[in-house]
Amino acid sequence: MLFIDNQGITDPTVNLAIEEYAVTHLDIEESYLLFYINEPSIIIGKNQNTFEEINQEYVRDHGVHIVRRLSGGGAVYHDLGNLSFSFITKNDGDSFRNFRRFTEPVTKALQALGVEALLTGRNDIQVGDKKVSGNAQFATRGRMFSHGTLMFEVDLEAVASALHVSAEKIESKGIKSVRSRVANIKDLLDEPMTIREFRQHLLQAIFGGVDVPEYKLREADWKDIRTISEERYRNWDWNYGMSPPFNVQRKKRFGIGSIDVRLNVVKGLIESCKIYGDFFGMGDLSEVERMLVGCRYDPDDLRDVVEGINVVAYFGDISKDEFLNLLTS
Repeated sequence: MLFIDNQGITDPTVNLAIEEYAVTHLDIEESYLLFYINEPSIIIGKNQNTFEEINQEYVRDHGVHIVRRLSGGGAVYHDLGNLSFSFITKNDGDSFRNFRRFTEPVTKALQALGVEALLTGRNDIQVGDKKVSGNAQFATRGRMFSHGTLMFEVDLEAVASALHVSAEKIESKGIKSVRSRVANIKDLLDEPMTIREFRQHLLQAIFGGVDVPEYKLREADWKDIRTISEERYRNWDWNYGMSPPFNVQRKKRFGIGSIDVRLNVVKGLIESCKIYGDFFGMGDLSEVERMLVGCRYDPDDLRDVVEGINVVAYFGDISKDEFLNLLTS
């Protein structure tokens, strides 16, 4: 097995591109280990509805990256206190869905630090009743990776806030994340340690010594990695448009009466729209509905459409911001 050094990059679109490049381009006869630490991000499972998993207002205000990964499972929050690991290897027919094979080196490394970590259920590492790691897998053309999180000193308040879903009704066919009780590994250690020291401990434990054999990414590798990052992981259609179809209902009472908006969203685009309410407006609401159809269900794109709507004429004395917030909050 060879270690891939990501050179300290914290951009999740690049780190996921390194992982994809390794599983699809590097020597199929070799196995690799990749570590990466991401800036604040929500990493969405391949089969999930992005809109349902995130608190759009929070991620927008805090600059949280939203990136869909290749593997299934639920959405996870990453920040600079989370260490991710990825084992990239041949899919020998016995490894896919065998999470124990890939988590055991990690749990042993944690146990060596006095942290009584165990694989529980299908794909989680827990200490007692607290989850410290979630794991997922992806396979393609005889290759696979098994990757997981290690919550070392993650901002737990941000986890709850970023993944919080609006109480407004969303009916979706996406795979929903399961909220779990979580803990930081740093709080479970007998002796203090930085995340960099923790990373080094894991590296030496997994490789069984100080000398770690390495695959050094060449400039040709980096060129392809940058292309993958740009074309997939920075692509709105991949991160949002891949979401399964879903219906949104937004209803709120204003001084002018209640407005009830129903949207059908397919591949991230508003496919149909109906607006109801007991307000007194002068315009034909079908005109507003037609303006919204075809728009990406994205706050910035919706803002551009709303800027062109005379909301006072259609609804009464409310502002464009109030109408926009109704659509997105």
